[in-house]
Amino acid sequence: MKVSLRWLKEYVDIPWSVAEFAERLTLAGLEVTGVRPVGVPIPPGLRLKSEHPSPVWDEDKVVIAEVLEVRKHPDADRLHLVDLNYGSGTITVVTGATNLKPGDRGQKVVLARVGAVLIDGYSAERVLRPLKPARIRGVLSEGMVCSALELGIAEEHEGILLLDPDAPTGLPLAEYLGDIVLELDVLPSMARCLSMLGVAREVAALSGQQVRYPPTQVLFGPQDAAAQVQVTIADVSLCSRYAALILDSVQVAPSPAWLQLRLLLAGMRPINNLVDITNYVLLEWGQPLHAFDYDKLRDRAHGQTPHLFVRRARLGETLTTLDGQVRTLHPDHLVIADTAGPIALAGVMGGRETEVGPLTQKVLLESANFDAVSIRRTARHFDLPSEASLRFSRGVHPDLVEPAACRAAEWMRQLAQGTVARGLVDVYAARPADQQVSLSLAYIHRTIGYPIPREDILRILRSLEFTVTPSDQDTWLVTVPRHRLDVQHGPADLVEEIVRIYGYHRIPPTLPRDPLPDYQTPRDGHVEDRIRDILVTLGCQEVITYALTRAERERPLVGDGADYVRLLNPIHPDRSVLRRSVLCSVLEIAAQHLRETNRLRLFELGYVYLPRPGEKFPDERRHLALVLTGPRLPEFWDSAAQPPAQDFFDLKGVLEGLLEALHLGEAARGTAWTEWQPTSVSWLHPRRAAALVLRPSTSHGASKTLPPTNSPSAPIVFGYAGQLHPHLNDTYQLGRREVYVAELDLELLLPYLPERFACRAVSPFPPVRQDLAVLVDESTLAEHVRQEIVTAGQPLLREVHLFDVYRGPNIPSGKKSLAWSLTFQADDRTLTDKEVAKLYQKIVGRLEKHLGAQVRAP
Repeated sequence: MKVSLRWLKEYVDIPWSVAEFAERLTLAGLEVTGVRPVGVPIPPGLRLKSEHPSPVWDEDKVVIAEVLEVRKHPDADRLHLVDLNYGSGTITVVTGATNLKPGDRGQKVVLARVGAVLIDGYSAERVLRPLKPARIRGVLSEGMVCSALELGIAEEHEGILLLDPDAPTGLPLAEYLGDIVLELDVLPSMARCLSMLGVAREVAALSGQQVRYPPTQVLFGPQDAAAQVQVTIADVSLCSRYAALILDSVQVAPSPAWLQLRLLLAGMRPINNLVDITNYVLLEWGQPLHAFDYDKLRDRAHGQTPHLFVRRARLGETLTTLDGQVRTLHPDHLVIADTAGPIALAGVMGGRETEVGPLTQKVLLESANFDAVSIRRTARHFDLPSEASLRFSRGVHPDLVEPAACRAAEWMRQLAQGTVARGLVDVYAARPADQQVSLSLAYIHRTIGYPIPREDILRILRSLEFTVTPSDQDTWLVTVPRHRLDVQHGPADLVEEIVRIYGYHRIPPTLPRDPLPDYQTPRDGHVEDRIRDILVTLGCQEVITYALTRAERERPLVGDGADYVRLLNPIHPDRSVLRRSVLCSVLEIAAQHLRETNRLRLFELGYVYLPRPGEKFPDERRHLALVLTGPRLPEFWDSAAQPPAQDFFDLKGVLEGLLEALHLGEAARGTAWTEWQPTSVSWLHPRRAAALVLRPSTSHGASKTLPPTNSPSAPIVFGYAGQLHPHLNDTYQLGRREVYVAELDLELLLPYLPERFACRAVSPFPPVRQDLAVLVDESTLAEHVRQEIVTAGQPLLREVHLFDVYRGPNIPSGKKSLAWSLTFQADDRTLTDKEVAKLYQKIVGRLEKHLGAQVRAP
């Protein structure tokens, strides 16, 4: 919202400097995000952040002048000589303005004399340049008549700026039009301030001034409006009020300069007097209006009295809007229609067929109140943001319909010479009841924690136009003004208004009298932090993504038939469902980063949301996703050769390191341990995919709640890991590279994480290391061999490490050789050769018995 201080002062006095005013508005919740000086110096105490320079109109060089005569240039067909009176003398300047022609006299224009600093209207960039004398086609020009662009008022120019006839000749332009424009960030809760009067009410409450409301009386003509139009509201839930005024004999023309300038400073483009008046009243009152060409409506009704309907669009109906686009309508869209079909998208944009134009002579002026949600959805569906839809979607009270319509009608009578038909054709279908709130002094003090004086409380409420009626000692019945649609939560909203106007900065800081209780972080929260710390230690980087996504993005990972938790009113099609996979989100981040780097080790710990049939809320489960790709090591100065790429075993190493640190690895053997098993899932490479399996211990006791299982050792698949299937690289824009991924369901792991675990002291006795190579069937998993070695070697076997896999000469077909490094160690003695040999033979015997293995080397 752009607020001209010159305009705002017509409604309320401002007793502060610009800097103080901006600070007070910001502290009261109406943040001032920018200050734009128009023709005047930067106000003291302000630091401006502006992309575009703004000229300062020098008082003796930029003045108002009267056109004495416009003559043809003697040596140029498109140039004119303009004789001007600027109060203290006369001057002749050369201009090529299209809105001045030979023979013109009496217009008021802006004269800039030599030395004035203006914006260069012919430069591609907005730059300031001093005006210099120039000889143009043989005629010396020591000044120029200025356009709105050159003065810094507008972003484009269509001829020179013509001022109102009563502009005083010779007066410095800065004194006549100089202004300060505040840019306000109006939050949804402050939507009432999307108007000049809304801002004026805030200023009055902060300063103790009174608001000067503009007149809304209309001078009616002899005809009766009710005989010229009928209005029917077909859906009261979407339109609570619709009013129409009829104006005849209007003359469409450019708006006066003062009106055009106010619209320009508010960021709106002047069009003609009728449209500009509707926009002016919208900015003044916050009530959107629309003007229809009445004769076009009558033609559509075949010469009969037009009958307007506020209804839902019918399936298949179309409407060509003012921007020339043909819109296909749906029953969710609210339209204004006549007997021939839709003529406007209600509260969003009018239709081209009934728009006012240069030949319009009779106008139907619409002022209505529409449902906020309906307007917001329609504007978003058609991607048609507008000043009208912004205000309707934030909420406008239906009581604003009449004063705004009357204000606009009177302006059209004065500025377009129209005759206003008597009466307002007003259908007020759903009048909201006045809202009353009981408020006590004790509640205010208890909520704020500070005793604001009673007199200040009453003064603030009344200055905000609340009606306060005493109901008991220090208790009041407060009637909410009708423009305050944001007061929805009873006394809490009133307390917020009181402290907001009183000033948060005036509330002294205090400490609680009692000590704060110790906060105990839930166990699962500690575990999540521990997982993040472990993965960072393992060289991974955390990412955090949105839980909202689009179902099509996840389909390759979760399948075609997956059900989703869907949003009823998504802010964007890409944020329409709650995710079922965290991995999809991390892959999207990886694709973005791979444009800048070639090495990634990313993870995210976040929630997925799985619908539960017959349940109101979904199953929220914590998932962990990892993505690895690129070189195994980052580049460094001494790298002689290209480092090898990360592969399946890098991913396996990260996950094994995580599980070991969580005491769920093979070596832990506590509440549970984990295994890797080959698997096949659609989104992983068929030969580089593994399922992570959790095997609960038969004697767990560390966790308080464990999921039911069919047997003490029932395996639980809690995740998958492997190479992303190559055909999905293009789907997720990952290029021609191997990408290794994993996704784990942490909800299946958390119950088995030990809350306490034993630590083994470092043995002071030397370890004994031996190698063992065995021949096994090609189909035998190394993991199974490892498990058998560990089972047979306990309790003196401390480490088992696979260091070689061999296939080739001297190895029978269908066999493979697995070479293991075994480490034996005792805590209380040095192991003898005899003890180690006995353990070694025990391991060999178990491998031969259970796996059919053959020892290849001692």
